[in-house]
Formats: sequence, structure tokens, C-alpha cells
Amino acid sequence: MSGALHERYPGWALVTGASSGLGTHFAEQLAAAGFPLILTARREDRLRELADRLDTDVQVVPLDLTAPDACDRLGEAARGRDVSMLVANAGFGFSGRLEQQPAALSENMVRLNCIAPTLLCHTFLPQMRERGNGAVVIVSSVAGFQPTPFFAVYGATKAFDLMLGEALWVECRGTGVDVVTLCPGSTRTEFAKNAHMLEDEAGMAPGPVVAAALRGLGRGPTVVTGLANRFAAALHRMLPRSWTASATGAVLARELLGKSSAAARRDA
Repeated sequence: MSGALHERYPGWALVTGASSGLGTHFAEQLAAAGFPLILTARREDRLRELADRLDTDVQVVPLDLTAPDACDRLGEAARGRDVSMLVANAGFGFSGRLEQQPAALSENMVRLNCIAPTLLCHTFLPQMRERGNGAVVIVSSVAGFQPTPFFAVYGATKAFDLMLGEALWVECRGTGVDVVTLCPGSTRTEFAKNAHMLEDEAGMAPGPVVAAALRGLGRGPTVVTGLANRFAAALHRMLPRSWTASATGAVLARELLGKSSAAARRDA
């Protein structure tokens, strides 16, 4: 990638959820491509550690994007910077039955996974279209291609992200602004642990997932990483949702039972 990506989209890159996982890898790869960076997440200490090791200009903006005014504050912090690359990566999930989860948790998931990317596009897309140049990466998931019982709100938010990104891809065609939606499957990040799921050591490494997203800019609306995930995504677009919901529910129920069994064995 070297500096070709920055030559294509000259300006600053803004990465949300940059303190861990895919966000950190986006920051690292964009810095290596020559972008100065605006990095945001809740954990300021991690952001500053990341900034210290990147060989580029970095503006750290510690924010909780679930706060009602957070996107406005981020836009204000970026004022005067030509943001040519927006990576809407921040998000989280939680597994289990909907009625057993706190309502506030579901609300914050919708705020972070759906409302924040939408408001950030409202903030930064007009600048990109006016310049006739820019890129937007929206991080969704293969979970967005079908209903996800026992992961219902997370899957629904990622379906929102997928539809938002694919629609914006069409709206921005011919304007010089490229939009791509990244749909990874299981990836070796903190996500599974934070979502109270068993960690999948066979998941993809985050570096290649991020590289695939950046390569996909200007090539099409969606990047699904991993051959099995691409096959599953294509299948889920064709099959009746009642089938995919039932099959996905069976898989996730086994995973939750496996988690409970594993916890019981640890406690024994």
C-alpha cells in the first residue's frame, strides 16, 4: 500500500474505536500509508500509547461516542483538518437472550453501532463531496447478513451498517468519494471476550482484515473477509430469512451452551 493510498485520498484519516482490535490496525496501516491521524475511543491511555508508536502526526480525541453530543464534539475537534478518510469502526456486541440483558446496554449498542456512524457521515461526507475526494469505511460484520438469535441487537445493528454503507456507495458514485463496508467474520480481537462469547482462536488475524478493507476502496460496495464468510454471506442473501434465522440460532445457542459448560468446568 505504501503511500499510494494517501496520494489517492490526501488529507487526514479519522478512526473511531482506535484503542484496540481492528481500530488499532486501521491506525497502524493508515499511518504506514502516510496519513496523519485523528484517533478516538474511550480509553485515552491506550490511544496515547498507540500515538506514541506511530510515525505520523496524531491528534488524540478521547470520547464515548454513545454520548448524545459526542459526534458534534468530534467534528469540532477535527475542525481545520481536511479529513479525507473516515473509518467508522467503533462498536460492540453482547450475547444472550434479549430480555435478560439491560435495556441500557441495547440502547448504547444502537447508539454506538448505528447512530454514531450515521452522524459522522453527516459531519464529514459534505466536506469530501465538496472537495471531490474522500473515502469512508463502515465496519459491519457477516452477522449483518442474517437474523442472529441470541445476538439479536448486535446483528440488527450490523445489518443497519451494511445497508447504510451499500446505500452510500451508490449515492457517492461519480463524486470522487469511495465508500466500502467491511464485513469480517470471527477475528482475533477483544470482541468475543467483551461480548461474553468463547474466543475463537481460529479467527482471522486483524491485520489482513484491515488490509482487505483498504484494498476494497473504489472496487465495490462490500468486502467480506474469508472464503467461508463470503460463501455464507452469498447464501444468506438468497435463502429465506426463516431458514437462516433458525440455522444461525442453532449455531449461536451451541456457542452459548459451550461457554456455560466451559465456565462450569473452570469453576469445578
